[in-house]
Amino acid sequence: MPSDARVSNAVPDLLTAPRSIPSRLWERLVAPLPTPGAGLAETPLPTTGDKLRLFGLSFLMLFVELALIRWTGANVLYLSYFSNFVLLGSFLGIGLGFLRPTICGASLFAFAAPLLAGAVAYVHFYPVQIDRTSSQIIYFGHFVPTGMPIWVTLPFIFLAAAMVMATIASGVAQTFVRFKPLDAYRLDIVGSIAGIAAFTALSLFQAPPLAWGLVASLGFVAVLGSSLRPLQVVAITVLLLLLGMESAAAHTKWSPYYKVTWGGSGRFVGVSVNGIPHQVITSVQTRRETEPIYFLPYERTPGLKLDNVLIVGAGTGTDVAIALSQGARHVDAVEIDPQIYRLGRQLNPARPYQDPRVSIHIDDGRAFIQRTNQRYDLVIFALPDSLTLVSGQSSLRLESYLFTKEAMSRVRGLLQPDGVFGMYNFYRESWLVDRLATTLQLVYGRPPCVDVVGNFGHEALFLAGRTPTAVTCPATWTATTRFTQPATDNEPFLYLKQRGIPTLYWKTLLLILAVALVAVWGYAGRLRSGRQYTDLFFMGAAFLLLETKSVVQFALLFGTTWLVNALVFAGVLISVLAAVEVSRRVTFRRPAWLYLWLLIALAVAWAVPPDTLLRFGPVLRFALAVLLAGAPIFLANLAFSQRFKDVATSATAFGMNLLGAILGGALEYSALVVGYRALALLAAALYGLAFLFGRSHLRGGVPTRG
Repeated sequence: MPSDARVSNAVPDLLTAPRSIPSRLWERLVAPLPTPGAGLAETPLPTTGDKLRLFGLSFLMLFVELALIRWTGANVLYLSYFSNFVLLGSFLGIGLGFLRPTICGASLFAFAAPLLAGAVAYVHFYPVQIDRTSSQIIYFGHFVPTGMPIWVTLPFIFLAAAMVMATIASGVAQTFVRFKPLDAYRLDIVGSIAGIAAFTALSLFQAPPLAWGLVASLGFVAVLGSSLRPLQVVAITVLLLLLGMESAAAHTKWSPYYKVTWGGSGRFVGVSVNGIPHQVITSVQTRRETEPIYFLPYERTPGLKLDNVLIVGAGTGTDVAIALSQGARHVDAVEIDPQIYRLGRQLNPARPYQDPRVSIHIDDGRAFIQRTNQRYDLVIFALPDSLTLVSGQSSLRLESYLFTKEAMSRVRGLLQPDGVFGMYNFYRESWLVDRLATTLQLVYGRPPCVDVVGNFGHEALFLAGRTPTAVTCPATWTATTRFTQPATDNEPFLYLKQRGIPTLYWKTLLLILAVALVAVWGYAGRLRSGRQYTDLFFMGAAFLLLETKSVVQFALLFGTTWLVNALVFAGVLISVLAAVEVSRRVTFRRPAWLYLWLLIALAVAWAVPPDTLLRFGPVLRFALAVLLAGAPIFLANLAFSQRFKDVATSATAFGMNLLGAILGGALEYSALVVGYRALALLAAALYGLAFLFGRSHLRGGVPTRG
């Protein structure tokens, strides 16, 4: 971009604004923010106040996005299985907010707080229940919803998220254009990192929604300042009242994963997560009377020493109490959710977590078994089924990597010579029983012992020993279906009946993409000025796939905990920031070479299976993982930054990039067909399209200092 135009990055009004709204009423509703569109002569250089404003708005945008995903997942039944749709709605909204930040010359940001309060109020007073029944994929939880069909509910939530995020993004866009493109992008990234850090800190302290609302409200007040209007004051008050009511509810705690509630009397205390019944706290004797399957691992292994026992999915402690009652001398209890563990510590009548024979590990099960060097007489996977995804950016559940063939092989290596592995759950479908049994047969070299108890939901127990005589088994397993292909670390989709995108997903995806196209067409016009940034659109799609691949790769290598997930997102943004800093100082006069190096990095990332890094120690594993995941991200953002630094209209260009992320989010579901490793190849294809559409910008000589 010519140096005499580096500050002017105007956002054109792509539609003719309606003039029927009385100007006085409109001015009373909205804050009089500066309208982009002026040339260099009319636009002053950005001030310190502008920098603080852009930082604050970017912080607010990412913080509200994370809070929306958590809030809706906790209050819309079964939405936690579909949180990536909320993320896609956020991308649509942010993209639209950048493409059209004003109407009638007034900022849409004035309506951000009211729309956010309205969305929270709707979910609070009219809770939605998603019907998630499907013959192609299993969703755990005993609750049968009766709400609107999923193909109606998800697009509605998608649009609600888009509307809220569009209004916040409009404020970001109006400040964004006051800066040179890379300076604006840099401040946006720094603010986003701060937003992740703030939400991570609240998760660390397991803060309730009121804390999220306070942070968001302070953000609105700080950004609006003297422009704060009665409408925003009312909205912020309503938001805090609703979130305060939610936070003060009896028998309710908020973990980093769930809204945890409990209740009951007598012999049973029921525990629900995100509104779905999940566990029951009761005595050992009552459990023996009601669900004897919990005791079968000990009855089927007479004479087995119980010097060291591992229980993954310890929950509220019932399985730990049973192991102690059967003579276990030491138990390693692994539970991923700290609030569920605390409930067990407080309410379990056997007090297993206070027993000196028990060691507590708040951790991801796969991460623990990869890290430990202990040997066990008995390893139990005790109903470790989550009701949520690792992040809003993948189809990976918290326990997905626990049931792969590679994980089962690792467990076998932890057993004593006469050790036994067991797992039980309500498996619901015969094909899931067959898949798990096949996995154990491949790992142990013989069919496992399978006990099916009762007729509800295929409640089954699997037992497999290192020696043929370790388990006394009345009947071994034989397959009854053809869906026996084991889950692997590359395709950890245990609950997917067969490779492919379930009808439930692709129909909803098509409807959401149609909604997005209509919204873009109607809200932002024909995007004539955005066509020149088609390459940035494909870069946005490709980058989301890279980010998704990083999330699932680090989940495998270091665990699916909320902290690992937050650190990965922060690490991605730090890589982006590093690329921006390089581009601010260096101009690559032959930026086409960056694409070549990017394709090489993607080829290496595809060629090295992530699970091969598990053989290394934590420090070397981390270094190699950062190199494999970070190199493509850094190079991709170096190519993006070199292109972005010379755009004529930065907000339009950035909006196109964000809209591309919607395509990337939809393409993420292709992993259900080709596995997660292949996402690197798909990203490479999208960067190839970006190269083709942007080749007119890829001319020049050699890198020079900026």
